[in-house]
Amino acid sequence: MPVLAVWTPLDGLLGALAPVGLALSAGDALVIDLDPSGPAYPGERSLADLVADGPRKADLTPRRGVGVLRNGGVPPERSRAVVEALVGAHPTVVLRLPPRPAPEGVRWPLVPVRLLMPGGWFDASEPAVFQATPAWETMPAIGVRLPVPSRDTVRAILLGRRPSPRDRWVRAFRSVWGLPWRQ
Repeated sequence: MPVLAVWTPLDGLLGALAPVGLALSAGDALVIDLDPSGPAYPGERSLADLVADGPRKADLTPRRGVGVLRNGGVPPERSRAVVEALVGAHPTVVLRLPPRPAPEGVRWPLVPVRLLMPGGWFDASEPAVFQATPAWETMPAIGVRLPVPSRDTVRAILLGRRPSPRDRWVRAFRSVWGLPWRQ
């Protein structure tokens, strides 16, 4: 049961898109947003609903494709039991972590996602997924370089649709699943 925790400390849009891109690269996966201030991903229920009412059988039954469970305002410490149940029920899970504070004590492999920007403004010395920008820059550490996503890719994900099966940005995430991320 592969589970990866995604942490994007600096970019709100990338922080919303990267977990979905990673899940899309797996084919079938569930994204769970652990950020109480996270995006309003579309969907019938939220993690807060599952914490308040308990997960239903349908919530614990894996489905084809990618599902995204928005947070709904519940802090990670209150959602721990529900998250454990969802992780135990779904074969592939992506956990979206809040950008602040820096994660500590995460139980699953942690995948930092950082913008690849010239100038060295932000520390990026640990292995990470690096989102390229139009300004070419050498990766400052080992990791995965994502190409600049197309407008169609960004639009599709924001509208809750699957990008093209040949999408370069989503395909670039595939190698993330096989790397030894720290816990």
